[in-house]
Amino acid sequence: MGDANRAMFWRIIRRLLGANRGRLFVMLLALGAGAAVTAALLNLQVDAKRRLTTEFRAFGANVLIAPQTDSNVLDPSVYDRVPKKSGADRVSKAWLLYGIAKAAPWDIHSRAAVAQKATPAVVVGYQFYGNDLSDIFPSAIVEEPPKRNIALGSPDCKMGERLANQLGVHILQFVQLSSDSSSLVCFVTRISRSGGPEDSQLFIDLDSARNLLKQQKTSELVALNVPGDSKSIDLYLSELRGQMPQLEVRPIRQFTEGEAKIYNRISGLLTATVGIVLLLTALCVMAAMTNVAMERKMDVGLMKAIGGATRRVIRLFLAEAALLGLVGGLLGAGAGIFLSMGLGKAVFGVAARPRLIVYPVAVGLTVLVAILSAFPLRRLASLRPASVFRGEA
Repeated sequence: MGDANRAMFWRIIRRLLGANRGRLFVMLLALGAGAAVTAALLNLQVDAKRRLTTEFRAFGANVLIAPQTDSNVLDPSVYDRVPKKSGADRVSKAWLLYGIAKAAPWDIHSRAAVAQKATPAVVVGYQFYGNDLSDIFPSAIVEEPPKRNIALGSPDCKMGERLANQLGVHILQFVQLSSDSSSLVCFVTRISRSGGPEDSQLFIDLDSARNLLKQQKTSELVALNVPGDSKSIDLYLSELRGQMPQLEVRPIRQFTEGEAKIYNRISGLLTATVGIVLLLTALCVMAAMTNVAMERKMDVGLMKAIGGATRRVIRLFLAEAALLGLVGGLLGAGAGIFLSMGLGKAVFGVAARPRLIVYPVAVGLTVLVAILSAFPLRRLASLRPASVFRGEA
């Protein structure tokens, strides 16, 4: 008996769906369009978090570790104690030593510095862990050899474009650095432009910088590029402060707070837009369902006259609405994922990555909207067969 009732149930559903194909198409179109826009916006919202994190990471270091006392020297163990990962993401870190030295072009033929072009320069000694020093000091490469060249007996150095112009040097040339107690000649392997103070600085390995500036008062710190959103960065900072209470661990607030504010605004705007789209979809489907309710009075009266329970009648119409929502959601959400890829390319310059979690969420929301939009059909359950047949309902 149960199988027969189930077969009859689905037969009636098929008849209901095929009764007015024009109206069925309109409802499917509305639900599909709503699902497409919903999926596109949700996918952009999820992808925006990752995209903003990546974009803000391009600004360079966002956390600094420095001495709290008057001493400008860090304990060498600090660098090794810094965690190399924040969650599953790698943290780029650099030990930096700042000092002042006199820089001058070095003539390889006369083996002497060109004194006329000598100028004071900020020398930055560094020890780095990560992909490239640009993780800490983002910059555009102005000059760089196609292959790594190493001059025997001379350390490599990198310099900012402004300093290179002052000295009149290019890559694969030599620069002499002199302090009160020492001097060295380095081989220029990169000239870069950052638009900041790094354009007037010269970068050299930490050991060479220590030997050059050993009789000079220097300043040391550890700069970190910690990936992730503001919440994960705050967790990482808490861990660092717990491990190094004697040091000053401070974030560069304009980066972490700026990222959080921008994401919250984008997320709020997209969430509000999704809500409006779902509301408009519900109103459109509800209007169509109201017309359906008017057309099906006789069908409902007949079902109730032959013994159909009110609960079963309601279940029939809810099943019809859920099927419409499921079909519209499956088709629309798939189209919305592809739509978000195009929107992401237009907004961020890179196509949004499809997020699998978005698809079932968009389909589920569309089914829910379809079921809620079937509210006008609930009025049919209260109809009395006699009133319908007499034309009073």
